[in-house]
Amino acid sequence: MNAIDIVVNFFKQGGAFLYPIAAVFAVGLAFAVERFIYLHRVARGNKRLWAELAPLIQAGDFRRAMQVAEKTDSALSTIMRYGMSRIATANRREDVEKAMEESLIEVIPALEKRTHYLATLANVGMLMGLLGTVIGLINAFAAVAAVNPAEKAAMLSASISVAMNNTALGLGLAITLLLCHMYLETKTTELVDSLEVASIKFLNSISERRQAVPQPATATAAARQAEQLLGAARA
Repeated sequence: MNAIDIVVNFFKQGGAFLYPIAAVFAVGLAFAVERFIYLHRVARGNKRLWAELAPLIQAGDFRRAMQVAEKTDSALSTIMRYGMSRIATANRREDVEKAMEESLIEVIPALEKRTHYLATLANVGMLMGLLGTVIGLINAFAAVAAVNPAEKAAMLSASISVAMNNTALGLGLAITLLLCHMYLETKTTELVDSLEVASIKFLNSISERRQAVPQPATATAAARQAEQLLGAARA
């Protein structure tokens, strides 16, 4: 007996409740596959973009970095565009940091989208399996009471088969979707952490460049001090 025959017999013996459970399973797997593809695409896009942006940011070529970031629509490009657009008008690191935090708040929902449905579908599928099990047991006891002794064994066996098949599919659904949910949650957390690390590196690069450039007030004070020293030397 091949796998297809096993699946067909499983559904024949499991009763009507197996079909809605299977539908929930299919929806959950579709969500999981879509999120898996999306998150891995975002991770690859962020990695490629940062490899291009990092040298430009360290060199202080923010105009070129902005042009590179605008070519993509990845999560990292959104955050970098927010930060670089604030460099010209912001006088403090905190101003740029707030802009990047705002963009991160906008990006996170897209990363977490539909992932929480997997836990809900896992619970729904497991409860539907439990309901199918209970109905199968009810039919089993009803069969024992209603039919003649010659048919009791067959009816009892069929009803118990319905109950066990519903339990098996419900538990299999719940285990699979919960594992997918755990993996996707972990992947999302890793992506958010990588975005925060990139933001901190960007802010540190800005701070280092600003500290390397002498401030006007400092330069003026140094000039005055030099004039005073020259005057004292002439006297």
